[in-house]
Amino acid sequence: MRHLLALLLPLAIVLAACHDHPQWANSPQGNFDALWTIMDEHYAFFEQKNVDWNEVGQRYRSRLHPSMTQQELFDLFGDMLKELRDGHTNLIASHDISRYWIWEQFPENYDERLINEHYLRFNYRSASGIKYQILSENIGYMYYGSFASSIGEGNLDQVLSYLSTCDGLIIDVRSNGGGFLSNVETLVGRFIESRTLAGYIRHKTGPAHNDLSEPYPYYFSPTRNHIHYHKPVCVLTNRGSFSATNNFVSIMKGLPGVTIIGDTTGGGSGLPFTGELPNGWRVRFSSCPIQDRNGVDTEPGIAPDITVTFSTGQSHAGRDAILDAAIEVLKGK
Repeated sequence: MRHLLALLLPLAIVLAACHDHPQWANSPQGNFDALWTIMDEHYAFFEQKNVDWNEVGQRYRSRLHPSMTQQELFDLFGDMLKELRDGHTNLIASHDISRYWIWEQFPENYDERLINEHYLRFNYRSASGIKYQILSENIGYMYYGSFASSIGEGNLDQVLSYLSTCDGLIIDVRSNGGGFLSNVETLVGRFIESRTLAGYIRHKTGPAHNDLSEPYPYYFSPTRNHIHYHKPVCVLTNRGSFSATNNFVSIMKGLPGVTIIGDTTGGGSGLPFTGELPNGWRVRFSSCPIQDRNGVDTEPGIAPDITVTFSTGQSHAGRDAILDAAIEVLKGK
């Protein structure tokens, strides 16, 4: 993925310079036209999300008026971007950031306090943003809460060495909202033994919605001279498993001995593109769709191998049905 990022960053720069635009005025109309056009020419998921961007533009353009305050304009723009139903799309101003929290619409399926109290007994180790311990069933448990937390190779050696005597390993990435793709590569590298197809990527080649390159593959290589894990693995997911976490799950799914358990991930694929409006606000969104190794788009999310949810009643009883299901799977292997 490091090589992938190095390849795609120049593409983003070239794309930004491909089209000549008028000098939009720093007015409600000018800023609106800038935002709508930037999205129209560079956003990659209109067809996937079944969004008629022309219709959206007409509907929101009709609400413009010259005397709008900056806050009114920001709210209007934010509402328009939410039509995309995309947690990767943000309008960034000095006073606020617009956002679309897809996971708020679904069951959380994760309770950190419950796990700390009833499974870890408030006794766990922590390294490089990873909380880990051996459960009473001799199953290793790792919770990685953010791919923004850099993983040190030495720290990861310590984690996997400590858990090496277990009969299997649970990697819990529920409610992990993403982070750096380089950390995905670091972690996956401990579970593969040869150069592995991770998926495919496409990039925008022009301003039309369907101006996308043919998919081209990218690969991950195993980590050299460090500890690998060879026993069965379960990865726990929920709708809060977003962005880089979505990428991690898509790569782990289908690896030998790996089972994905929980709910469909929150999606959010692609690499970021940023455009600027005349008033200095910036819009950030995805412009390079990513597919899994089977050529399936990962933007909508990754379905688990075993779907499990848990109720409030189970939570109150101190049980996590998703974690329990993973324990049973690993005990049976």
